[in-house]
Amino acid sequence: MTPRILVDADACPVKDEIYKVAWRHAVPVTVVSNSPIRVPVHELIERVVVGAGFDAADDWIAERADALTVCITGDILLADRCLKAGATVIAPNGKPFTANSIGGAIATRAIMADLRAGGDALGGPAPFSKVDRSRFLSALDEALARRARSVPHPR
Repeated sequence: MTPRILVDADACPVKDEIYKVAWRHAVPVTVVSNSPIRVPVHELIERVVVGAGFDAADDWIAERADALTVCITGDILLADRCLKAGATVIAPNGKPFTANSIGGAIATRAIMADLRAGGDALGGPAPFSKVDRSRFLSALDEALARRARSVPHPR
């Protein structure tokens, strides 16, 4: 049993970083998207195209998430599903989703959706930065190291 990475890839800005960290740790990566995207040709990288159905990529990822999985997503509802399956979940900006933080994130998402539906003009998320990229690299490296330590080694 080995750790693995599942990537919600359609809007993921850190795919290249994921590949580099995965290769360093020799961890397989599954890149899940609704339409074909380019991925490196490498034995550790698998591309899965799920089709255009609503939440098809999320459903595919959530159904396969478990305690050995590190999921990369910015989708709060998918993060919640993966956490409930025992996975480690990291946003592309490097911030982890945890059992303690997910409830607040879901509530904030609902409030923002209500405000937008009411016609309030809200700014979008902050632009993705070098600091976000660096934080992500560190968080993924740490998560994979933690997962590797938790896997029993055959004797």
